[in-house]
Amino acid sequence: MREFRRVRRVRFAACALVAAATGITLAAGPASADIPIGQKMTGKMTYYTDKGYGACGTPIDASSQDLVAIPAAWWTTPNPNNDPLCRGVSVEVSYNGRTIRVPVRDKCPSCDRTHIDLSQTAFAKLAPLDRGVVNGITWKFVR
Repeated sequence: MREFRRVRRVRFAACALVAAATGITLAAGPASADIPIGQKMTGKMTYYTDKGYGACGTPIDASSQDLVAIPAAWWTTPNPNNDPLCRGVSVEVSYNGRTIRVPVRDKCPSCDRTHIDLSQTAFAKLAPLDRGVVNGITWKFVR
């Protein structure tokens, strides 16, 4: 019995290390995001024009709808359709004296934590499309 407990503890510790390294939560029940609502971040924006289904499981057309793809680092559930980001969270983006608010509808796998990928129409409200990449924006999650 004593050996069994030791093996169980070693296995749990190994699982905990793997979970910590990969960002998996060991707690029971659904994961909840620690979305920093209202916390300003400084970063960069790009744009995209994909059409189909976004990470939230809804139809998107990034060439004609205002929306945003959020960095993968902010998503907390294996199935993004169930992620807290898909439940009424938007992003308020400011650049060069202009501010827009766009709903989270997609995930940007290649974006770092402060890089957001706006739809083409949303990006055009803040900067000319020929800029492609704009550094020095501020943005925050809002409800």
